[in-house]
Amino acid sequence: MSPIQDHQLRYKLANELHARPFPSLTSPCRAVYLAVKQPKDAATRDRELDLQHLKELLDRYDAAHPQPGATHFSARIGQNTLKWEQHTEFVTYTIFLPGLGERPYDPADFEVFPEEWLVRAPGVRVTSAMIRVERRIEDEEIRKRLEDWMVPESIAVSDVIDNEAVIAGDFRIDTNGHQRFAVFAKSDVGSRRIGRIVQRLCEIETYKAMSMLGFTRMREIGPRMGEIDMQLTRLMQVMTEGESEGHEEATLKALLSASAELENISAKVSFRLGATEAYEAIVMQRIAVLREERFQGRQTFSEFMMRRYDPAMRTVKSSARRLESMTERATRAADLLRTRVEVGRSAQNQQLLKSMDRRAELQLRLQHTVEGLSVVAISYYAVSLVGYVLYPLTDLFGVSKGTLTAIIALPVVFAVWLVIQRIKHHGKDGGPDL
Repeated sequence: MSPIQDHQLRYKLANELHARPFPSLTSPCRAVYLAVKQPKDAATRDRELDLQHLKELLDRYDAAHPQPGATHFSARIGQNTLKWEQHTEFVTYTIFLPGLGERPYDPADFEVFPEEWLVRAPGVRVTSAMIRVERRIEDEEIRKRLEDWMVPESIAVSDVIDNEAVIAGDFRIDTNGHQRFAVFAKSDVGSRRIGRIVQRLCEIETYKAMSMLGFTRMREIGPRMGEIDMQLTRLMQVMTEGESEGHEEATLKALLSASAELENISAKVSFRLGATEAYEAIVMQRIAVLREERFQGRQTFSEFMMRRYDPAMRTVKSSARRLESMTERATRAADLLRTRVEVGRSAQNQQLLKSMDRRAELQLRLQHTVEGLSVVAISYYAVSLVGYVLYPLTDLFGVSKGTLTAIIALPVVFAVWLVIQRIKHHGKDGGPDL
């Protein structure tokens, strides 16, 4: 008996769950992080350019290349470790450096990305960060170092993973163009757990930056949405107050134009709105899995997001709902006005039909009159012709011409009338003309 056949995607789908393993890091260490995105149409970009750019970096360190079509890759480059990931809209590079260096957040650490290589990147920088991982020290000493490294009023600090580590960041761009994060882990914390913490920090920063693109996009179209909203309100007022009487066609054209523009705007921002919603969910989920606890009364990462990040995301959601509502309102108004126009046209058609009925009735009366006159005219000539034929008989029968004319007038008129009626009936029945 042959074994059961596997689905052709079974192994690929199972391996996808393990495709992006967390790094293993030993404290103390450093990490430099870079996320690159094409300015426009990033989701439909040529992804081979991403791989080619990665290979150029690997060639500088004489490192092995990834497999064709790879979406993630790890390799040793010199004394450091590189982790590369390709996402829907962006690619990320993370390089882990052993030890701490002579000065905290030394901009020289970022030189592991050569300047000429950065210039040829197939996109622009979404975010970059420098992460410092140290052994956990006294809480007061941690506080002093953080205040020295970061902007005090913006610092978010948390005890995470059941008090195994302290994480901190101020979400500000320093003078060298990078974000700064710090991790203070206990000496007995495993390397994989430290790697997960660092990975979470990179993901929080990246997806925060990506979701803020949606906020920027909605803020750009906000003024135009306001103009269209006022236009719709004015058109609805014109319809309600009856000011559009006699101008329904122009009002309908304006409504359809506004509706078409709203549909166009909605189509352009639909991907960004969907991506923003997904990125926001990832940010909040990554923070949740850290299991934060307050550190020395400082704001936590979740509190920072609630105060600084949530309002932006709420603005995006509100703008999306407003755009959807305006589109529906414009469609309903256009349908209503179109119905009114059709009702008006129907009334005009009824009046036209009544007018046509009256004209048909007049034509029928005129036709009857003409028929009567035709009988008289034809009879007059017929009587004259018959009279000329019968006048020689007047002497034979001893009657005058006037008497003879009077005798033949009625039969001739009746005969003419019968002929005309027969012709009319044959015309109605589709028969041949006589």
